[in-house]
Amino acid sequence: MGRKAIIDVGSNSIKFFLGELTQEGVVQTIIDENDIARLGESLRETGVLSAEAMERNSASIAAFAQKARDNQADEIACVGTMALRNAKNSAEFVAMVQEESGVELRIIDGEEEARLSYLAVLSGLPLQEGDLAIFDTGGGSTEFIFGKGTRLERRFSVDLGAIRITEGFQNDPATAEEVEAALAEIKSVFTQHGVAGNPVQLVGMGGTVTSMGAVKHKMVQYDPDVIQGSVLTKEDVQEQIDLYSSKTLEERRQIVGLQPKRADVILAGACILKVIMECLQVDRLTISDRGLRHGLAYDLFKQ
Repeated sequence: MGRKAIIDVGSNSIKFFLGELTQEGVVQTIIDENDIARLGESLRETGVLSAEAMERNSASIAAFAQKARDNQADEIACVGTMALRNAKNSAEFVAMVQEESGVELRIIDGEEEARLSYLAVLSGLPLQEGDLAIFDTGGGSTEFIFGKGTRLERRFSVDLGAIRITEGFQNDPATAEEVEAALAEIKSVFTQHGVAGNPVQLVGMGGTVTSMGAVKHKMVQYDPDVIQGSVLTKEDVQEQIDLYSSKTLEERRQIVGLQPKRADVILAGACILKVIMECLQVDRLTISDRGLRHGLAYDLFKQ
């Protein structure tokens, strides 16, 4: 079936995946990497993608598309999520990408994003019997998926991610009052959208969760095999909130396991994790290193 390439354009980062199907029917990873290119930068205030962000992200997509071709991909699927759903000038960016890289950028809705995330988890983790909750928190939104075993029952997307919450931190390092305000805002938004329950298993996806796993394990070199299926407890999450809020941005860039480009949004991401665990009454979550891109690859190979 050849090789399939996925370019997942998020509010905070672009993720690139190249894979092929083994004889056993398993999607094998050839390349899996990301570029924190910040498409959603200033989108909340202006309602539009900035010229600089569009140029930066279009160039990144073009580079990934070329890498896919250089590695004999017979199909390149490029999808955009929350930033492109919300931006008034997203059509301009889609046209820019088409012209610069020859790739069609398809904007998917929150329902489709959640479905693909669910597929990614199913394809990569042993799941317990009983109620399952999955979340994928990014720069611009957080997707929630509720199911039982392999049966997806409810899914929805909330327009709240790490970039929005980060914009509320005016001090460096953030003050205790700012952290409390962030937690209160997140809880209010999630409660309004019906984030509640008591699942047997909670699975977290996305760059915030995997980064926090890498920080917990003090990873100098990121190892997806260690992160996949590892656990963050509520104590781990609180420890990292305390760590990030005690350091300046420059100091956070030096933390072992944390990508320097993620240093500015990691505190907000950790706050989001804490509130999700409180709303769902769980004291631990399982990390999935797989994401939307893996679910889309799984979909493409099934066709």
